[in-house]
Amino acid sequence: MSDAMNRINALPIWTGGISAEPLDGGITNVNYLVTDEQAKYVVRLGADITEHHVMRFNELAASRAAHTAGLSPAVIHAETGLTVIEFIQSHTLTEADVRSLGMLERIVPLVRKCHVELPKHLRGPALIFWVFHVIRDYAATLRMGNSPYNPQLPELLDINEKLEATAGPFDIVFGHNDLLAANFLDDGRRLWLIDWDYAGFNSPLFDLGGLASNNGLDEAQETHLLELYFDAPVTDDLLHRYSAMKCASLLRETMWSMVSEQTSNLDVDFAAYTAENSGRFWRAYDTFKQS
Repeated sequence: MSDAMNRINALPIWTGGISAEPLDGGITNVNYLVTDEQAKYVVRLGADITEHHVMRFNELAASRAAHTAGLSPAVIHAETGLTVIEFIQSHTLTEADVRSLGMLERIVPLVRKCHVELPKHLRGPALIFWVFHVIRDYAATLRMGNSPYNPQLPELLDINEKLEATAGPFDIVFGHNDLLAANFLDDGRRLWLIDWDYAGFNSPLFDLGGLASNNGLDEAQETHLLELYFDAPVTDDLLHRYSAMKCASLLRETMWSMVSEQTSNLDVDFAAYTAENSGRFWRAYDTFKQS
């Protein structure tokens, strides 16, 4: 039996015997669906990942605050490197779902609630997720690891500085900072927002740009996204700052994958993920330069 299953079986919270099966899809943690005699649960296993600025105390605090704010399932149990979360019978959104008619009208209020309501329930120390710092730190990690991507770093860091200068002035909210389609669940009645690995105070434009870039929104959908969030017509200035932050989100995702290629033990084709996100970044950056 694996070490993970030994830990899961030893937890004191189960009623009767349990069954457990791995959950696919995670590229940061190892996840299991566990069923005991009373209910189903998701068990997430993962230590701090300092190269990605993932700190589990922060994830746990954000998860608990998100539940209190009505955004996420409840945390049932937590200990070092392991969290047990209420299982929600639901459909995990795909990129196509996010782009579907009427879905942004459901997603945007959830994102705004995260930004505004979640921090009212947050307890203890909290992190800042500043994408431009993360990118600089990724570059340092890649250099130290003698990455094959090192020749690209001077240009990418120069772009990062330009994007940081353009994206301001900045408002500060509490961001989810990883708005992939798979982090939204639809139970048929409402949406849930899950997985708080990268949570922290940030600009709202980072989540909005990430939501758009991660899910392939077109130009009209991006304008609609901004109008829904800010409840106002989109100005040229806002659109330009948003476009800079969207590029930064894509650059961070690209460099996240570059770093993961040299540090992660998960069975994921990170090289392909790097190539996919690099293509998205350069297309977005070419569009940004023309704006």
